[in-house]
Amino acid sequence: MPEEELILPDENNESDELYKRLVIKADKGQEPLRIDKFLMNRIEGATRNKIQQALHAGLITVDGQAVKPNFKVKAGHEIIVFSEEHPDSTDIIPEPMPLDIVFEDADVLLVNKPAGLVVHPGSGNPTGTLVNGVAHYLLQQNPELTEFNLPRFGLVHRIDKNTSGLLLMAKTDRALQHLAKQFFNHTIERKYVALVWGDVEQDEGTIEAHVGRSPRYRKQFEAFPEGEHGKHAITHYRVLERFHYVTLVECVLETGRTHQIRVHMKHIGHTLFADDHYGGDRILKGTIYTKYKQFVDNCFALCPRQALHAKTLGFVHPVTNQRMYFEQPLPPDMTAVIDKWRRYYQAKGRIDE
Repeated sequence: MPEEELILPDENNESDELYKRLVIKADKGQEPLRIDKFLMNRIEGATRNKIQQALHAGLITVDGQAVKPNFKVKAGHEIIVFSEEHPDSTDIIPEPMPLDIVFEDADVLLVNKPAGLVVHPGSGNPTGTLVNGVAHYLLQQNPELTEFNLPRFGLVHRIDKNTSGLLLMAKTDRALQHLAKQFFNHTIERKYVALVWGDVEQDEGTIEAHVGRSPRYRKQFEAFPEGEHGKHAITHYRVLERFHYVTLVECVLETGRTHQIRVHMKHIGHTLFADDHYGGDRILKGTIYTKYKQFVDNCFALCPRQALHAKTLGFVHPVTNQRMYFEQPLPPDMTAVIDKWRRYYQAKGRIDE
């Protein structure tokens, strides 16, 4: 039987897991058989036309390599079939909204997403999302399109509602499949900047712990260092600046699990500043003095969301094969709260424990 790995993203969460992966291993006694016929026999509801389209798009691999429709499956081969989980384009209601477009050509669209904006419609937020705005933008660009024949939306990753920064989208099916593979193969370069509670002990390090849904609080995720639950996840971090009670860090993702940075940093004792989902909206480090409490409350007012920004994104262009790299400065709310902590730290000189 096929080994199916269902990847179901939460519309408000950061996750590159936007695809369904079906793994099929050919039995020892498998006679040579064209891959389209083989898959029609193994996947319920599959048609030759759909399979051939997926083969041409590079969504089907055999032992890690894309193959042509006339490829013959033999005993021992491992076939992986990828399929996107996005809703049909007719589910999207185009809405006018300001978009901060960092880069665009015929194949890709790179947007600087503000904090507070959900990426994709879902339960509870059918409208008012980034994708609704992109749909309207595409209609303005292409008046011949209608709401009912908009191209499919090429989301290949997401960032949380309250995380700011760079989000990459594909404008064509070809670009979508190419970029999706890069995310699956962890070759996309991503750097985040976060302000976290506490004085991070090491100047740099790597956090390796599975990330999965919490068995106690279903809306939260947890780190499972023994790997008994969740999905494998790796985050590299580097200290950028220290303010004693909080630390500015850079995080580099190898994997893209839901809430990965937020969960991993909490796992090592450094919850993201102002992260109300994981307890960072309380004073976790510092003194008991009223003045300090007022100072931190003022910081929360400046940045009333997790202090996390998707600063850089690097990828191979799906058509030109050119390596592309983009960087987006920190938004005003994070800049303001970092400056406030910096001035506080400098003014204190040496903060008493």
